[in-house]
Amino acid sequence: MTTIIFDVDDTLYDQLTPFQLAFEDVFHDPTIPIEELFKYSRIYSDEVFQQSEDGVISKLEMQIYRIKKALEHFDRRITDQEGAEFQAKYQDYQSQLQLDPDMEEALDLCLKHGIQLGVITNGPAEHQRKKIQQLKLHKWVPEEYLFVSGELGIAKPDPQIFQQVEAVMQLDKANTYYIGDSYFNDIIGAKKAGWQAIWINRRNHPILSQEYLPDYTIDGSSKIQSLIYDLITPET
Repeated sequence: MTTIIFDVDDTLYDQLTPFQLAFEDVFHDPTIPIEELFKYSRIYSDEVFQQSEDGVISKLEMQIYRIKKALEHFDRRITDQEGAEFQAKYQDYQSQLQLDPDMEEALDLCLKHGIQLGVITNGPAEHQRKKIQQLKLHKWVPEEYLFVSGELGIAKPDPQIFQQVEAVMQLDKANTYYIGDSYFNDIIGAKKAGWQAIWINRRNHPILSQEYLPDYTIDGSSKIQSLIYDLITPET
């Protein structure tokens, strides 16, 4: 059976939208290119994510760190209080999340053609569960196939999280596809686990290692629905 498993953040929805709205509310600086700032924030988020998961730093400390370090690239220094204010606004806007229309269509297409669906997302359990509810993912994905790193005690890119999902869902590696935006967490993690990997590269991030290459890449010139049609064609 073909299985497609999705990441959540910046895959099923565009994470830039709530980020931009929060930035405009808190910092009011039109000279800073938002998309570049966002890309830096994701780099710094990945840098300290495991420390947050391990309890070395708090979730809020991680969130403040990533926006402070990202803004330093544009010669803007902020206080921890400003970083916390930005994060609070960011989370407020995240509570109004909506699925990317292309992704909603892709989920519908998978459901229609009997593709088994799942989700693996990194992050604190309560925070990620709120997003899952907001995006109404239970419409497509059974509860037992929604995997949150904060609940499992292990996070991407560690191949063990993929292996745990593989065991629960009784997956066939050759017919399992993981879709995510993070080259480090999603592509490297999935490839290490022996899965096929589909990279949602909205912001033209570079490939960091020739050892782990995505099997497919979706960028501004391609559509996820077209790829899914290609994947299901042999079975229909």
